[in-house]
Amino acid sequence: MSTRDMPDQIGDLPRIGRPATSALINAGVTTLADVAALGKRRLLATHGVGPKAVRILDEAMRERGITFAD
Repeated sequence: MSTRDMPDQIGDLPRIGRPATSALINAGVTTLADVAALGKRRLLATHGVGPKAVRILDEAMRERGITFAD
């Protein structure tokens, strides 16, 4: 499936770009709680998710009082 076929935003996740969103969908991650449980290292190791997407997700998590599991 092409990233063009993916939504640009899912769940309560901020907009992080279609490649990163696609990677998270494929990993079964659709909420900030899922992102936190995945952990920062695994998130960064996910193909399609780069440092900018992780920074945006981290900021959104902090605004809601959520932290990474690792």
